[in-house]
Amino acid sequence: MRIGILELLSAGATRRWDHKAYNYLVTRQYASIMPQAISVWCRNLNHEVFYATYFGNGDPKSLLPSDLDIVFISTYTQASAMAYALAKLYRQEKTLTVLGGPHAKQFPDDCQRFFDVVVGDCDKTLIAEIIRDKPRGEFVTNGRTFADIPSVEERMPEIRASTFLRGKPFPFTSLPLLTSTGCPNSCDFCIDWNNPYRLLSLDQLEADMRYIFRNFSRVMIGFHDPNFAVKFEQVFDVLEKIPNRRRNLYTIETSLSVLRGTRLERMKNLGDFYIIPGVESWTAYSNKVGIGSMIGPRQKLDKVIEQFKTIRHYVTGIQANFMFGLDADVGDEPIELNREFAERVPFVMPNFNIPVPFGNTPLYEKYLSENRTLTTMPFSFYYLPYLVYTLKNYDPVSFYEKLIDMYSYIFSRSLLIKRLKNAPALMHSGYNLFKTLGNKQMIGRFREILDLLRTDTQFRAFHEHQTDVLPEFYHYLYERMLGPYATLMSREDRKPVLVAHGKNGIVPAPRVVTITDG
Repeated sequence: MRIGILELLSAGATRRWDHKAYNYLVTRQYASIMPQAISVWCRNLNHEVFYATYFGNGDPKSLLPSDLDIVFISTYTQASAMAYALAKLYRQEKTLTVLGGPHAKQFPDDCQRFFDVVVGDCDKTLIAEIIRDKPRGEFVTNGRTFADIPSVEERMPEIRASTFLRGKPFPFTSLPLLTSTGCPNSCDFCIDWNNPYRLLSLDQLEADMRYIFRNFSRVMIGFHDPNFAVKFEQVFDVLEKIPNRRRNLYTIETSLSVLRGTRLERMKNLGDFYIIPGVESWTAYSNKVGIGSMIGPRQKLDKVIEQFKTIRHYVTGIQANFMFGLDADVGDEPIELNREFAERVPFVMPNFNIPVPFGNTPLYEKYLSENRTLTTMPFSFYYLPYLVYTLKNYDPVSFYEKLIDMYSYIFSRSLLIKRLKNAPALMHSGYNLFKTLGNKQMIGRFREILDLLRTDTQFRAFHEHQTDVLPEFYHYLYERMLGPYATLMSREDRKPVLVAHGKNGIVPAPRVVTITDG
């Protein structure tokens, strides 16, 4: 069969030259491992396979041939509208449409409006079954513990097509690896909240690392683990076997609770690590930083700053992730503490998000049960700077006022200069500069929303959940995002299907596929 695999890394085509340059160099590096694995599995099953990633590079439909028997599309929630529009076009061509990725797991009920098959957990056996039986109108999952992914060597055709530039690595290139799945934490906003941590094959890790160091010197290695090196000693025992390992830069998402004691020295001896820990909030999720829950916000701030000051001597760069808009956030204190954090540790790049109630999480169920979700807001706006629910302790106007105040200070010129002086490498200086400039643009988007809240009564009524009529502002942004694909998505199509599955946020059991050998 002729099979296409398309991963959407961008929600739409951008018109700005700086955004295009960023997408061409950086966004393409976010290519996921699972679509690459599906491509390898289909190729090993002797099908004719076409793999591509869309990062704003022209027309996504043109990246694959039009005469496909099956198309697998992977998307995150923000880009789901593009996925839905593409599915409509492929269905017109009688192509079997299959959706996977984060959005398929989070909102399968909505996805089934547009795709023939929606996939939860996946492996080679499930892919073979879908190709063989061509089911329609189903949400399927493998019902097995995920254990095996193709090696880096097997995925090289996909890696060259996605993260390389003209088939060759360049300074921004990141080779994707995975050492584990799941997470030991149970944060209510995270889609891995009920996915237990599981270490994957260490023999596979060693083989992949040896292949990379034998063939690609000085490339970046991006570990896609939801929480890297929870089993720190076991993972690093393998990494330390590899010769010439100091030539490479590693990026990891991890918890501060992992980065302690002699582990820091082992990281420094292994190579250059850029770490992305989640602090999240000064009033919640303290288990992720390893300081216990019985501690006040000010004490947590001081302890976290102390941790970062220790860690900085062992890593090449740090980005700390935060959220603002949680039910635990009250008054000016979160803003003041975030400002103080940025001032006291200028070597850390802070990254802020608004909590998003993604499906199959306790947060999603909580907001739905409390009638706080803006149920007509399209999934295209499930990301910063848009609010898709009503806040517990702030009205929309004061919330955006506080966001503007916080961003204006933290990403000011004076703090940018401090960060540039404290950046340990030229690459990280450039990253800090880009992030600061990007966040200054974000302030402009905050101001646009704030102005509408102050001047447009219907817009404010929507965000105060007094009406379900979606403001024209969002229809305009939606259509601009999709460009020529906007006509494929009616206004009724844009309204999401939001289903409450119970207090634990568990999707009803899909069809579980079991296949015997032969």
